[in-house]
Amino acid sequence: MIPRLLAEESFIFRSATGTGKTFAYLLPLLERLRVLLGEDNAAGEGSGHGGSALRGKPLLLIVAPTFELCSQIKNEADFLLKAAPVQAALLIGSAAPGRQIEVLKRDRPEVIVGNPGRILALARQGKLKLRNIRFLVLDEGDRLVHDELYDETRELVSLLKSSLSDVPFLGTACSATLPVKSRQRLLPLLGIPEPKTTGKGDDEEFCTGDSGLDVLREKVEHWAFFSSEREKLSLLRSLIAALNTAGGKGAKGGKSGPIKALIFTGRARMVEDLAARLRHYKLSVASISGGMDKKRRKQALDAFRCGQIRLLVSSDLAARGLDINDITHVIALDVSEDRDIYLHRAGRTARAGKGGVMVSIGTEGEMRRLAALEKSLGLTVYPKELYGGRILAAGEDEQ
Repeated sequence: MIPRLLAEESFIFRSATGTGKTFAYLLPLLERLRVLLGEDNAAGEGSGHGGSALRGKPLLLIVAPTFELCSQIKNEADFLLKAAPVQAALLIGSAAPGRQIEVLKRDRPEVIVGNPGRILALARQGKLKLRNIRFLVLDEGDRLVHDELYDETRELVSLLKSSLSDVPFLGTACSATLPVKSRQRLLPLLGIPEPKTTGKGDDEEFCTGDSGLDVLREKVEHWAFFSSEREKLSLLRSLIAALNTAGGKGAKGGKSGPIKALIFTGRARMVEDLAARLRHYKLSVASISGGMDKKRRKQALDAFRCGQIRLLVSSDLAARGLDINDITHVIALDVSEDRDIYLHRAGRTARAGKGGVMVSIGTEGEMRRLAALEKSLGLTVYPKELYGGRILAAGEDEQ
């Protein structure tokens, strides 16, 4: 992707989780900013648009669906900009807009990272000027054009286009999965022609991201535990105890020591209740969900990242796109019919070449869904059961 972005080509791309999409667009686009701002001798684009005339004006706009992902991208941009006279600003909802307006005035950032709602609000108020934007990135693009965010994202891009001067902007979007509906919305939104494909198979491979499944097939071991709905919490407790006793050795390439597990529930309202129940059993656990305030979510994530907390309970939206080191296990307390949800969940482990385990705990109906996903994704899911505090292959003799 890097040569194409350096050449200022607009396109959408997808790659498996944990493969480095953030740097794939940050590296070339920050290099283009360097040239645009006259920081090398080849700059000087003429027409008053190059060099110092653009310094202190927003030039790169990166939009992401969650506060946590926005913060993560901002941190990566800051890391790459340490030695550069370029500033980045974070504009996310639930933070005080007055303070963000002050940051825009004081720091005059060239890079803006934020969620569509807050960026749109500040742009409408005239506090964020969009007329000089040259590069637009929609990170987790499929989520940004999903029904609940599509109107905001579409309005933001429309406002951006109407605010621009006569200089065209480069638009790109990325995700680990790009379903057909997402692509059908993203391409016209960014003004990108529909690519030609040689057949239905090519179209399906691009949209679903099947070529990125090698990571989940080779680096992730997939387990399934059958449970009635009412027994799921009990099984989860026993599983955590068994995994900690085993020292995390279930993960491919895993090291001995306590597990570091991300626990998913598809019902956001159950996140805090589940965490509270686990705390009742003296487990060290934190939680994040879309309904929590930003400060609490950040505290929970920071504690999980640094290892102070070894278990994190999350909704699917809150954990979307998060890059957290050394997660040994992802444990799902339900099985969705949506294959993309399974891919994004499993993609939180086995990042940057490491191994991990994806555990699904489900009822009889959910196990049927998992079997369909197993076939559709070309994975091998190993049925497991707990016996005497040990994890065994289903049907394995205890001895």
